[in-house]
Amino acid sequence: MKDRIQVLVVDDHPLFREGVVRTLGGEPDMEIVGEATTAAEARALTAELVPDVVLLDITIPGGGLEAAARIAATSPVTKIVMLTASEAEEDVLAALKAGARGYILKGVSGPVLTGIVRSVHAGEAYVTPSLAASLLSDMDRPRTGGTHSLVDDLSPREKQILEEVASGASNKEIAQLLNLSEKTIKHYMTNILQKLQVRNRVEAALLAQRTGHG
Repeated sequence: MKDRIQVLVVDDHPLFREGVVRTLGGEPDMEIVGEATTAAEARALTAELVPDVVLLDITIPGGGLEAAARIAATSPVTKIVMLTASEAEEDVLAALKAGARGYILKGVSGPVLTGIVRSVHAGEAYVTPSLAASLLSDMDRPRTGGTHSLVDDLSPREKQILEEVASGASNKEIAQLLNLSEKTIKHYMTNILQKLQVRNRVEAALLAQRTGHG
């Protein structure tokens, strides 16, 4: 049997945390390995348990963003997902910069949450769609003057791969679709991120969707 996805849930509101634990813990392919209420507890438990995924609220004592940055640096195998009420653009950008692979607003349904956890665990990235638009206005502004878009600098193959990334496909899925090796896709992704002047797949996907290549 395939190993279950090990999840650490970090939130200082007991009722909400218990709901998340109950939702994810009820899935046959997931296991709640720990719960925490502060940034310090989150860092300590991540170091001890090395979970596959950690769900972090931004407003926990000690700061969720600080915890995310420390966890990303010390436990790179752990995927970080922010599960928070904050819709502030600066929080979304700070979370992505800190190393988060997902940003979800509280209020999301149980089935959607479990689906996102599975996707992030599989190597994909996710930002709540309602927040994506607020990130896009700055990202697709021409950075070289005039009306030139950075997406125009991509080769046809790079644009094709970017479109698949924007649709949520993983490197492995793109490799299978294009009959290329996963290593080759990773090489293309490195070039794409550099050309688009973005830091990660999330920003690349958002930019692609905004410029009509998603």
